[in-house]
Parts: sequence; structure tokens; C-alpha cells
Amino acid sequence: MALGNKELIEMYRTMLTIRRFEERVSKEFLDGKVLGYVHVYIGEEAIATGVCKNLKLTDRIVSHHRGHGHCIAKGADIRRMMAEIFGKKTGYCKGKGGSMHIADFSVGMLGANGIVGAGLPIATGAAMAAQLEGNGGVAAVFFGDGGVHEGEFHETMNLASIWKLPLIFVCENNYFAVNTPSEKVIAIDEIYKRAAAYSMPGMAVDGNDVEAVHQATKELVARAREGKGPSLLECRTYRWHGHFESKMPTDTRPAELLVAWKKKDPIAALERKLLAAHALTESQLKEMDSQIMSRVEDAVKFALDSPLPAPEDALEDVYST
Repeated sequence: MALGNKELIEMYRTMLTIRRFEERVSKEFLDGKVLGYVHVYIGEEAIATGVCKNLKLTDRIVSHHRGHGHCIAKGADIRRMMAEIFGKKTGYCKGKGGSMHIADFSVGMLGANGIVGAGLPIATGAAMAAQLEGNGGVAAVFFGDGGVHEGEFHETMNLASIWKLPLIFVCENNYFAVNTPSEKVIAIDEIYKRAAAYSMPGMAVDGNDVEAVHQATKELVARAREGKGPSLLECRTYRWHGHFESKMPTDTRPAELLVAWKKKDPIAALERKLLAAHALTESQLKEMDSQIMSRVEDAVKFALDSPLPAPEDALEDVYST
């Protein structure tokens, strides 16, 4: 069933918020105000948005190192996100986690992860929790094409299938693991076909088409809520920036690929559709962009005005068993 204009506008707002947030994070990093590593989600916004639009607040997701988009799509507070990226005490992890470890359990975001594939076992546990709770909850885990080489991918696919866990495996296939082309290191042409080895459905969609991502996820989530087990969704996309933000040239991917993929900008595509359907006017689009930019600016100000963690804060939130 086709989405209504209201839902499309909501998803457009989410995608644009991710884009503007990431653009600002990139700028602050390049200006030297953000330390550590930063991986931005620009170009891939339709995936997080399309998937999370199908999830309830109580459903859980697990992310990877490029996790800001997933956080925003699941409903995280961009002020606390920005503060964490700046390493401030008001951040989600009190400034001790940084860009790759943002989590908000209150909205079902169980965290990003700097280790390739490490979110997969966590998501398996989240799906088992949902199964035991018996409320029809589901979990989703995001990972890249590079993550399908990890042992955790195969182990969790197998366990999830055996236990019929309500888990959606979402592979964000952007065709490059850092700068290594997938075609050089993946023996099978289409990642979604690996689902067959674990007796679960596999689907592939255009990851730059938010409606396609939404519809595929809707079907797989409904199946999981009915107790029919896990599934694998391959979303084909492309990240516009290098693997991580850097002042040095580190992106060795062919320049013509970026030119081609920018023509498939998921935000511009949905914007054209909304204009053609007279769901929004040019002035309304500009007003929405202005509102989002103001929110992002407020988040940056909040982060800059917030205090750094004190040395003694290093002793907080430390547990031993």
C-alpha cells in the first residue's frame, strides 16, 4: 500500500535532519572542534529512515560505527548526540563514548559500535529479549557489506534462524569496505542470497528509495511480529564521504562513482515527488530546512556551552563482576 503524503513528509524531515546534522558534524570536525574519528551517514539517509519508520518506540535497534543516522531515525535527542560527539558531560555517554558509541535505551537505540560486526550478537540478545517478553517486539541490526565477512554475521544468522528470533538483519551495502570494492572480496554477487543458507527470507532493495526500504521493512517486520523468525534485507546505497572524516585525502574510490550516485540522492528524489504531488511547496521546503538548521545550530551551541567531564568522572559508570 502506497504511503500517504503525511508519512512521506515525516520521512523527508527525518532524512533532511540526518543530512544537516551530519554536514555540521563534518564541518566541526574539519574545523578542529571535534576530536577522534567521525563517520558520517550522508547519502544513506533513506535506509535508517525507511527501516525505523516501521518500528515502535519499544522496538530495539543496534548500529555500527556510522550510527548517527540510526540514532536520529529512532528518535534520539540531537542535542545530547552533538554533546557526546564534542566529548561533553551532557552527552549520552557523559562525553566518554564519542561519535561511535552513542546510545539511548529510552528510544530503543542500544548503541553504535566501533568494532565491525560487533552489533550483531547484541542485536541477537535484543531479539531474544523481545521474544521472551512476548509483546510482539522486534529488533533490527544495521551493518555494512564489510560486516558480512565477520564470523558474528554467520553465527547470529544461524542462531536467529534456529530460535526464530524477531530480528531484521539490515545490510547497508555501499559497495566499499573502507576503500576495498565488495566485488573483490565477496564471492557471491548479491548479499541477500546468503539468507537462504540459514532458512530465512532475503530481500534486496534500492537503498536510496525510502519508500522501497519502508515497504520491504514493513513486510519483514510484520513477519517477525507474527513469530515467523528473522530475515535479511540488503539495501544498496553509497556513502558520499570517505570512510571517515579527515583533512588528508584518504578516499581512493573512483570519482565518477560519486558523481553517478549523487544523481540518485534519496532526499532530492523524495523532494521532487512531494513537489509533484503538491504535498509541499518550495517555500514550505525552505521553511522546513530552516527549522532543521536552527535545531542543528542549537545542538552545536548546547554542545559548546556544556562542560567537559571532570577527571574524577572517569571513575563513574565502571562496573566489575
